[in-house]
Amino acid sequence: MQTQKTIDVGDAALRVVIDGSQDAPVLLLSNSLGTTLEMWDPQMPALTRDFRVVRYDTRGHGSSSVTPGPYTIARLGRDAVALLDALDVERAHFAGVSMGGMTGMWLAMHAGTRLHSLIVACSSAHIGGEDGWNARIRAVQAGGMSPVVDAVVSRWFTEAYFCAAGDAIAHLKTMLGGIDPQGYAAACAAVRDMNLLPEIERIATPTLVIGGTQDLATPLAMSEAIVARIKGARLVTVPGAHLSNIECAEAFNAAATAFLSDVSGGARAERFIGGGSVRPPSRPHDPEAGAT
Repeated sequence: MQTQKTIDVGDAALRVVIDGSQDAPVLLLSNSLGTTLEMWDPQMPALTRDFRVVRYDTRGHGSSSVTPGPYTIARLGRDAVALLDALDVERAHFAGVSMGGMTGMWLAMHAGTRLHSLIVACSSAHIGGEDGWNARIRAVQAGGMSPVVDAVVSRWFTEAYFCAAGDAIAHLKTMLGGIDPQGYAAACAAVRDMNLLPEIERIATPTLVIGGTQDLATPLAMSEAIVARIKGARLVTVPGAHLSNIECAEAFNAAATAFLSDVSGGARAERFIGGGSVRPPSRPHDPEAGAT
C-alpha cells in the first residue's frame, strides 16, 4: 500500500511517498541532484519486500518547497532529520545517490544515532570544480533548465545505455527539465561548497559505497576515497555511469539488499551478486582527480 504526504520540516514542505509494510524497518531514500523521488522506481520491488520505504523530493526539487538559496548539505541533512521526526521514526536505514549520498554522510556524522546503516551511491565527500558549478548556476538562473538538460542527462549514463534506452532517457530529460531553476541552482551550490573529507572518518554507521566504473560525474576514485576513510566501509562497483541505480538496477539492487540483510541481522554476505564486484578499502585518492 502506498501513502503520499506533504510533511513540514520547518521552512519547507517536502513531498513524501511511503511504500511497504507498516511493521517493516524504515529505509529512507534521498534523490540525486536534478531528479525527483521517482528516480528510485527501479528499486521499489526489491526494497519493499523487507522495508517500509520512504522517498522524498529534496528541497528545491519536484513538488517540495523551493526556498531561497543557496542551500548547504547541512541544510539538506537537517531536512532528513526533521522528516524522520515528523514520521516518528527513531532510527532508519538510509540510501542516497550523488547529492543524496552526501546528505547521508552528513547525517552519519551529525545524527548517527538516527541511522542503522548507510548506502552512498555514485557520490563524493568533495567534488570541487567551483568554476563549473558557478557556470551551471548562472546558466539555469538566466535561461531555465533547458540549456543544461541534454548535457547533464548524457553524463548520467554510459553511451551504450544512453543510445539504447530511449524512453527512459526521454523520461529523465522531462524530469530534469521540470525542476525549478532556482531550486536546482540552490542545490548546485550545496554540492559545490560541500567538503566532508576532513570529517567522514568519524562515521561509525555501517556503510556501503556503490561506485560506477564509468561514472564521469563522481569518478570511482571518489568512492574509493570515501571507503578509505570510513572504518569497515565496503565498496561495490557496478559497470555503469552516474545514475547506476537506473542503468545497473539489477546489480545495484543485489548489492543494496545483500548489505541491508547483513546489517539487519541476516546471513553474512561474503560477496554480492548480480554483476557487482566487491572492492577492498584502498588508500585515499585525490578527491578531485578525474572530477568533471
